[in-house]
Amino acid sequence: MRKLTFAMNVTLDGYTAAPGGDLGWSGGDGPDSSPGDELFQWWSDRVAATDLALYGRKLWETMSPDWLTADQQPGATPAVIEYAHRWQAMPKVVFSTTTAGAVDGNARLVTGDAVTEITRLKAEDAGPMDIGGPTLAGAAMRAGLIDEYLLVTVPVLVGGGTPFFTALDSWVNLTLTETRTFPGGVLLTRYETRR
Repeated sequence: MRKLTFAMNVTLDGYTAAPGGDLGWSGGDGPDSSPGDELFQWWSDRVAATDLALYGRKLWETMSPDWLTADQQPGATPAVIEYAHRWQAMPKVVFSTTTAGAVDGNARLVTGDAVTEITRLKAEDAGPMDIGGPTLAGAAMRAGLIDEYLLVTVPVLVGGGTPFFTALDSWVNLTLTETRTFPGGVLLTRYETRR
């Protein structure tokens, strides 16, 4: 059975995006932004270790335009090229009921019930999966499918936006398994779901 991890950058007040979808607080998610070399390398290594990534539509539309061609852009650094190659090689599933047509970049589109497909993928005898996008992750959270929560907390308050966590019908007990501090006061915390 695959392990499913929800991992994203998050503000100190719990948002994955500020109002209007603004990600400027995060140090950037595109090849022209700089979240800090150490943190960027950590995310790159994480992508390399992920067997399958699950994306919600909004996160896919944010990531794919940049990373499908980042390695071909003038002035791309070796770190950006490495991340782009890893991201392009990583198999991806994009969940959307509104995206028309196909998706590029070693990805396939799922338009049906996300929880049913995630449950099926999780039951496979394969490597770890990451889920990204708070709406998609929220559906997996409510269904009890997430095994691990990985928050990369940036010390900024944005006062609203898209929350990392969704409303739940029952408590989910977690165990802290890792902490790490990155430059700029960015804090990684990793929690496993207690079953």
